[in-house]
Amino acid sequence: MATAAAALSLLPVSLRRPLTSFSKKGNGGRNGIKVFAVFGEEERGSLEKRSTWEAIFDVEDPRPRVPHFKGKLLDMNQALEVAMFDIQYCDWRARQDLLSIMLLHEKVVDVLNPLAREFKSVGTMKKELAELQEDLAQAHREVHISEARVGAALDKLAYMEKLVNERLLDDRRSDQFNSEAQSPSISSSSIETSQNKLPRRGLNVSGPVKSYHPNLKNFWYPVAFSCDLKDDTMIPIDIFEEPWVIFRGKDGQPGCVQNTCAHRACPLHLGSVTEGRIQCPYHGWEYSTDGKCEKMPSTKLLNVRIRSLPCFEQEGMVWIWPGEAPPMATIPSLKPPPGFKVHAEIVMELPIEHGLLLDNLLDLAHAPFTHTSTFAKGWSVPSLVKFLTPASGMQGYWDPYPIDMEFRPPCIVFSTIGISKPGKLKGKTTRQCSTHLHQLHVCLPSSRQKTRLLYRMSLDFAPFLKNIPFMHLLWRHFAEKVLNEDLRLVIGQQERMLNGDNVWNLPVSYDKLGIRYRRWRDALERGAKQLPSTKQDEYL
Repeated sequence: MATAAAALSLLPVSLRRPLTSFSKKGNGGRNGIKVFAVFGEEERGSLEKRSTWEAIFDVEDPRPRVPHFKGKLLDMNQALEVAMFDIQYCDWRARQDLLSIMLLHEKVVDVLNPLAREFKSVGTMKKELAELQEDLAQAHREVHISEARVGAALDKLAYMEKLVNERLLDDRRSDQFNSEAQSPSISSSSIETSQNKLPRRGLNVSGPVKSYHPNLKNFWYPVAFSCDLKDDTMIPIDIFEEPWVIFRGKDGQPGCVQNTCAHRACPLHLGSVTEGRIQCPYHGWEYSTDGKCEKMPSTKLLNVRIRSLPCFEQEGMVWIWPGEAPPMATIPSLKPPPGFKVHAEIVMELPIEHGLLLDNLLDLAHAPFTHTSTFAKGWSVPSLVKFLTPASGMQGYWDPYPIDMEFRPPCIVFSTIGISKPGKLKGKTTRQCSTHLHQLHVCLPSSRQKTRLLYRMSLDFAPFLKNIPFMHLLWRHFAEKVLNEDLRLVIGQQERMLNGDNVWNLPVSYDKLGIRYRRWRDALERGAKQLPSTKQDEYL
């Protein structure tokens, strides 16, 4: 983790500041922009140029052509010039980083050359290869930093273009303003303040939780692990504030029916499963997995049916479709990546709204402050936490933490954690780590203040742990301990949200994935045909 912080400290000022660092300043009449540019980075040393394919990377160093505007208030055209130069510089820097990697690979080949081996001892070769391995790791880190630089420079250019357009609009409004008679009660300072204030987009997640929108129900939802559903058992669940019960029919396939008897509204899960039918404990009425009442003791059999939901079993999970729209033909796969073995499957009922739980799971920046007695014990606090993600989509990776993360609609979070040493994070990416922990979180919306959480943990190492007796109890203890550290905070959030406070007041850069989830959910509930554009992330 300290290595990652050191690497981040190499980033130029413009990439370690939010985009709001570009601020308009009044200077008596015309506004200017204070620019922090990429080109102030110190020289990292020249590269040895001796490759036959070097010409591909032979791009002229743009720094001698640097605009001499650094630290000054600029007009719009000068600011755009600086932003475009940043992109040229980042392109050149990225090519140099890639060239470093390719040259280092050539050195590895030279060391392993059979002719060279005749003149070197094994110890010498091991020493050279170890040094080259460290150099390669550093070069790969530089490439990741260059990728972040390019993305930030492009974001900056888009931001500058936006400011230009806003300035042109302000100029047109100013001309119109000057041409009209104005009231003397309006002060010039108040006009200047209103013109200089840039809007900051926010999210309004406050007040009592609204009823669930029907569009949110039109998904396949995994509601139970197959291993928990025996032939003679049943699992009661609540989803979207309606009670249901899952059990296996005569053919062994799962079914889902409403957890309410058609006769006297008795909860069916208080009864039993007999010959593939669920029996009500009040008067013994029995229902099959499609909701049909097939037995009515002590009376004439009537044509009675209770509601049922489409129910399916796949890859060790039981799925239901609670929506009114026709079910999708395929069910998504939630299997862990190849090479991973499932070590724990845990179900918990939590007293919080599922959106707040998803907000928490999609945020890793809180770890060194919240999880100080569990997995983040001893973590230092990095100077900058970022979530790096494609221009669209809801997946990416954390920096400086070696953790990949994805939100998958409607309520699923995947995370893969790279483990270099137990309890240690050295700033490596997940691919550079030799062992990994994969997590699946499914946050089912039971009610407006209750979530059913399905948690699956998989490892790509230590398969012997599966054979240790009662190991599942230890995994559950660890999971509950981590979750309890979050719950005391999220429950407090929920109490304040229900009283009218907004839990998303000031989004910052590491909130990107949570913001995208909230915008996806808002667009879905508004009936939008497409997901919202991620250009709206620019204020982060």
